[in-house]
Amino acid sequence: MPLLPLPVLLSHARDNGYAVGYFESWDSYSFEAVLDAARAEKAPVIVGFGATMLADPWLDDRGIPFLGAMGRTILEGCDVPVSFLLNETHTLEQAIRGIECGFNAVMIDSHRWPVDKARDAVATLVQVAHASGVAVEAEFGSLPDYVGGRIADEYSYMTDPDEARQFVADTDVDCLAVAVGNVHLLTAGTASIDLTRLQQIDAAVDVPLAIHGGTGFPPEDVAAAIGSGVAKFNVGTRLKKAFLEAVMANAGSWSGQESVHDLVGSHKDTDFLEAGKAAVTDSVRALIRLYGGSNRAADLRTGARA
Repeated sequence: MPLLPLPVLLSHARDNGYAVGYFESWDSYSFEAVLDAARAEKAPVIVGFGATMLADPWLDDRGIPFLGAMGRTILEGCDVPVSFLLNETHTLEQAIRGIECGFNAVMIDSHRWPVDKARDAVATLVQVAHASGVAVEAEFGSLPDYVGGRIADEYSYMTDPDEARQFVADTDVDCLAVAVGNVHLLTAGTASIDLTRLQQIDAAVDVPLAIHGGTGFPPEDVAAAIGSGVAKFNVGTRLKKAFLEAVMANAGSWSGQESVHDLVGSHKDTDFLEAGKAAVTDSVRALIRLYGGSNRAADLRTGARA
């Protein structure tokens, strides 16, 4: 089926009391793994690539066209509802190039920019994107990062509901990512979520909310978050960690006698990267179930309410 607009996926999720996962990919193996999980769970999904961890020279040369072309090729004939996101670009220009290269949702990583600069860039992006039928997500509030065994929160701040309302009105974004205690890259323990603040933000704005830092988001708070307007969870670090652990575990069995062509990049059962792919699929399936997305694909195709 063709790509679905991100607002369609998120509206269906809000209307039916579940959330859609954006499960970030970094190559063809991880991208296919996410789609395999969505097919197995019969679930809508947001697929795509994140720019935050990628080098600007590569992105600005051929990186974005490469990612767009690869993703669109893999998505041909996809049989689950899907949107295709270029997530957290470093610049406005990169996000606009993502529109030109086939992504149907884009986002700038502007959460640590001055508010007026972020507002102006996002508003410009919305004008360009909406003219092409592309959705825009923005982040208001700044998440801390988990770095070197500690939460680095020197420059982070929680989302203010009233300021978020004004930001949405000024930019006309389709989805708003919020900071309510969630933490980027958190692989040790879980974040402490301010559910009251989340409810206040939901009451203040009229667009679906997104939670970044899904790796460390407490599972016991997922249902409450969905009930407070969250229609999208972002997960990346957890998936890359699962992929790497599986590849390393399998690579340890190499005796030195097997053909490297069978072990790396062959897409055969012997391929170490296929072990990483399987680990990502398992992780994504578990998260889809946690977010309530399993068996929602058919309803979304027909527009039915579950």
